Amino acid sequence: MRPEPVKKGLKQLMATDTAKDSKSKAVVDSDLIRELARLIEETGLSEIEIDRDGMRVRVARNMRVDAVAALAAAPAPQAPGTAAQPEAKAAPGGGDPIEHPGCVRSPMVGTAYLTPEPDAAPFVEVGSRVSQGQTLLIIEAMKTMNHIPAPKAGVVTRILVGNRQPVEFGEPLAIIE
Repeated sequence: MRPEPVKKGLKQLMATDTAKDSKSKAVVDSDLIRELARLIEETGLSEIEIDRDGMRVRVARNMRVDAVAALAAAPAPQAPGTAAQPEAKAAPGGGDPIEHPGCVRSPMVGTAYLTPEPDAAPFVEVGSRVSQGQTLLIIEAMKTMNHIPAPKAGVVTRILVGNRQPVEFGEPLAIIE
């Protein structure tokens, strides 16, 4: 019967001296990489990166793009008593909304809220005239409500996210013309 290997913690792995080869390049610690991969699996993170003694190690999860695209395309579940936001017709030419010059993009990852409170009217609707700096929606990130202002004055022609929908950094939120 073989003895069970002693598991090192992440702090112990990071504290070990980095071995150097004859060319002065750092030798990668495979135990450290395994520990980081285990942390990614346990926590559900998509990637983790550390920097130690000038050596940077990044471990990332391999994610399927088609599954992520399907989630982004799926409509968000609506809370009881809330109506789905109407979306305006596509711009002539049917281009990608992110390419539109009036595209308002998400500055962070979080959850989009189109209303200030669950039973309140939305900040803006399709066809609303907005002034520069007017709140278009709120993105909740880490329990903080971040008001997303209109970058320019104009008319909201499309709202590209639903209420309580998760959003990614750079994701198109609305079109202002």
